[in-house]
Amino acid sequence: MRGLLGWLRNLSLWLGLGLVCATASQAAEGPRLYYHVFVRSFADSNGDRIGDLPGLAAHLDYLSQLHVTHVLLTPVQTSPFYHNYFATDFDGVDPAYGGAEGWDLFLRAAHRRGMKVILDEEFQYVAEGHPWWRDQEGAPGKPEGQFVLWNSPQSQTNPEPFLNRPRYTTHDGRSVGIAMVNLNRAEVRAAFLAMLQRRVDPRGEGGVVEGVDGFRIDHMMDDLDGKHRVTGLLSKFWAPTISALKHTHPDLEFIGEQWDWGDGRQFLTQGGADAVFAFPLRAALVRLDKAAIVQAIKTTQAATPKGKRQLTFLENHDVDRFASRVGSDPRKLVIGAALDLTLGNDPIIYYGQELGMRGVELHGKGSDGAQIPLREAFRWRSDLEAQGSAIWYQGDQPWWTQRANRSGDGVSVEEEEAAPQSLLSFYRWLTTLRTRRPELAQGELKLRCRDPGPVLCYVRRMGSEWMQVAVNLSDHPASFALARPGQAYDLRRGGRISGRWVRLAPWGLALVGSPTR
Repeated sequence: MRGLLGWLRNLSLWLGLGLVCATASQAAEGPRLYYHVFVRSFADSNGDRIGDLPGLAAHLDYLSQLHVTHVLLTPVQTSPFYHNYFATDFDGVDPAYGGAEGWDLFLRAAHRRGMKVILDEEFQYVAEGHPWWRDQEGAPGKPEGQFVLWNSPQSQTNPEPFLNRPRYTTHDGRSVGIAMVNLNRAEVRAAFLAMLQRRVDPRGEGGVVEGVDGFRIDHMMDDLDGKHRVTGLLSKFWAPTISALKHTHPDLEFIGEQWDWGDGRQFLTQGGADAVFAFPLRAALVRLDKAAIVQAIKTTQAATPKGKRQLTFLENHDVDRFASRVGSDPRKLVIGAALDLTLGNDPIIYYGQELGMRGVELHGKGSDGAQIPLREAFRWRSDLEAQGSAIWYQGDQPWWTQRANRSGDGVSVEEEEAAPQSLLSFYRWLTTLRTRRPELAQGELKLRCRDPGPVLCYVRRMGSEWMQVAVNLSDHPASFALARPGQAYDLRRGGRISGRWVRLAPWGLALVGSPTR
């Protein structure tokens, strides 16, 4: 941070704005589509095998082919952990990612293409080595001495650990402490407000976004770690912080990752978040269970206040890859893509999902390496070890020796671009369709096929435009009734559909509706 004067200046702003929430303008910008990138694993630009921001910037045209509007990044702050959660410098950019120069290069490249950048922020904890811990432990009396939650505050020793474990083992064998930040203190809240302002407006010009366009709030909680020591965060910290930032930057977007993976209602209504993750819907989608999906759609809609949003997703950096959940069955991968992109919430594609990349968490490994299989190198080339591949996790550990993605396995941009029937080709076709069918992003959703049969179907309607999505979630042929017989066109294969009933192959998908203009 930039010292005592900086957070004192922002303390007056934070306290003065209180709980007054500014309303973000919702300009009609077309359908949102988020692409979630694990920075370290996406694209290496300098040959060190670590994914970096210049590498990401160089591949933004690939994201444009998927009609991505928002790039959602995992943290870029400096940290002793490979995933960059738990900072030693909240303002910094990991030198391995290109540092401040690489960060600015990426931001400018994304904004030139009209893409918005959403940065994952996690600042409820600090890692051992952060100045608030390193310079203050055992040295009471300094201005930032109480920024860490000490269990022996008089001597400033014994920091309160993250999730009751004072030390954590990294994938490369180091032992690093993680301590809770004392968010009870107004000075700490002001310091974080100042940090977020710098991420949005790094040159301090006011009103002009030259930095990020929004934030993902990791592990968003009201009672930090459920310890009853740092409480009331939704009303005392998150809502006023978001309000203060939107006072000068009303279009900023705040996405809350609700800690309990529930419906997110509390974080939308009390915490000031614009959107949350549709965790209950995701749990149903990966099971490909009709009844569970229908129920999750209803409960998600009921939990979402007007003007707020849910983000639909199949996978992220914390859960097993969808392809591994469905055995890489190409029919199920297509169904998953269709459900993710047409259910009407704002969808997320996790990097490599569009290729069918695989990965399952390694259990019982005792380090943060257990989740590396969910974060393997993006597959640009058939050869996993080709130049530019971010295989930073190479070595004799199981996350390399037992890696899910292998050279020549058919799961790469190089291989799938040469195959018109590939999963990547389907994602490109469907994301293009979303840009031409406004009902898919903004239209009313009406569930159909309410019988106990295996076909899940729904209609998206906006004015005279409509589209019906139907999937057969079974190993046997099944049929569904058209919402508008005689007026339906097959949007995948072309041509008008005659009759009332459409037959679906096992694990088949139909996209029908009014003709695309």
